[in-house]
Amino acid sequence: MNHPVWRLIRSGRRSPAENMAVDEAILTNVSEGKAPPTVRFYGWQPAALSVGYFQRAEEEVDIAEVLRRGLGFVRRPTGGRAVLHDNELTYSVAVPESHPDMPGTVSAAYRLLSEGLLAGFRRLGLDARMASLADGRKTEAAAGSAACFDSPSWYELVVEGRKTAGSAQLRHKGSILQHGSVPLELDADLLFAVLRFPDERLRLRMKASFADKAAAVNDLLRRLGKPPVTAEQAEEAFAAGFAEALGVQLVPGALTAGERELADALAREKYGSEAWNLRR
Repeated sequence: MNHPVWRLIRSGRRSPAENMAVDEAILTNVSEGKAPPTVRFYGWQPAALSVGYFQRAEEEVDIAEVLRRGLGFVRRPTGGRAVLHDNELTYSVAVPESHPDMPGTVSAAYRLLSEGLLAGFRRLGLDARMASLADGRKTEAAAGSAACFDSPSWYELVVEGRKTAGSAQLRHKGSILQHGSVPLELDADLLFAVLRFPDERLRLRMKASFADKAAAVNDLLRRLGKPPVTAEQAEEAFAAGFAEALGVQLVPGALTAGERELADALAREKYGSEAWNLRR
């Protein structure tokens, strides 16, 4: 049986502005029919804090502390809350909404694309399942944490009983971009040091709640008596997981010249600018 061919791009570590610019450039080219459906894996250099499109960055994030700690900072084109990108595997998937295997609703498309994550976690030896509305604690309305991963929501995954990956989705000109983070290690102290809270008691309470609900891949593996994995090993597991869950063949490829040109412009003019990153 011949599986549909999708492109696989392994970008390595890039700056925060480059990472978001490349995701948008791929989405644009997929939507214009100039690039095939694409799965991409990447990392962050330097480690960075990203915020969701709708967040009020300067109200929710201590920008001076972010810079003091040597972190990068970028606003994503997708929604959601603040994410610390450090020792993690980040993925993105860009595919036309009209693709024959893509469901029509946002939640169903999330679910299908997230099946690739489920398969990846299972390949790492972890028990993973989809969190449904019945699990139901909505993060956005919760008690004021600006941090992602603090409770399961309808589109997230629960791994060994903990929240271990956060994803967000954007639709643009008939195509879907879904991207998200799979932390290999989590530094809750660093994350909560750069978020703003009304007082220190709330900061400590929210950090404790986060630590209770969220966990990184290698934390879970160590608890199971299994060896931790590298970013490269995780990338192999999730590439195989996406191929399996989506029923596609992932063929290694590279950005086109047009994607590189657009990504360079977006990194310089949009994602590298304070006008975008601090706009709300």
